[in-house]
Amino acid sequence: MEIQSFLGAVDVDGIFGPQTEGAVKTFQKVRGLVVDGLVGPKTLEAMSLLDTDLTVDKAIDSKFAYDTHYLPTGEYLNGPTTKEYAFLHFTAGWHNPYKCIDHWGRDSRGRIATEFVLGGPSIKGNDDTYDGRMVQAFPSGAYAWHIGRNGSQYMHEHSVGLEICNWGYLKEGKTWAGVKADPSQIVTLSEPFKGMSQWHRFSDAQIEQVREWLYFVAERDGIDIREGLPKWIKQEGAKAFEWRDEAYRGLVKGVLSHTNTNKGKCDIHPQQEMMDMLVSL
Repeated sequence: MEIQSFLGAVDVDGIFGPQTEGAVKTFQKVRGLVVDGLVGPKTLEAMSLLDTDLTVDKAIDSKFAYDTHYLPTGEYLNGPTTKEYAFLHFTAGWHNPYKCIDHWGRDSRGRIATEFVLGGPSIKGNDDTYDGRMVQAFPSGAYAWHIGRNGSQYMHEHSVGLEICNWGYLKEGKTWAGVKADPSQIVTLSEPFKGMSQWHRFSDAQIEQVREWLYFVAERDGIDIREGLPKWIKQEGAKAFEWRDEAYRGLVKGVLSHTNTNKGKCDIHPQQEMMDMLVSL
């Protein structure tokens, strides 16, 4: 209601509906903010309504909800650092985001993780418990190593990553680990990517959550989510997901896939629904 009272030209009913969202977008445009209709910290600050109580901010930004399941101390770097790049990865493994984070906490590779992990459906087609479940693995502003060898150390420290629970490429309907995929979990690309035509399908819930996550980091971190992949897809279609020298060197600040900066990777793949979502941002 406080936001609606500030905006003035909307009914003060406590419901964040289309009228309120439209008024927020108008305010954001006038103030030079990211125009996404989300009332995050930067918009609240511009309204002089920013509260130091994080629970208040999270309740106001009700469009994007996530759980926290933090890695052990020492498995990430505290930062804080500013974020200028948003990276999309996939796990090449199972569908439970909490187990993914637990695995990172137990492995011997050091501080390798992404800030967020997005759950998905089981590739066997028998468990949707975690489909679309977003989980934060360490606090905002912290960071860990998640993009491997590239041409920009700066990009490691100033990027935010999302790991999507997805097996990646399939051969004759099976994952690299030999797990047989349910037909509902298989997508066949119109053109092969990295030499593979069959891939584990990103679910509708996952794609929608990726959209909301991108709007969230645009608001929270000031990342231009129309740069990088969304722009390249409009120009080149699926070829946008290949390795790119300018991305490898950290010259493109926006949304990137892991493959854009690392030739040896294949995440994420150009499923049509994912591409449609990205160009709609």
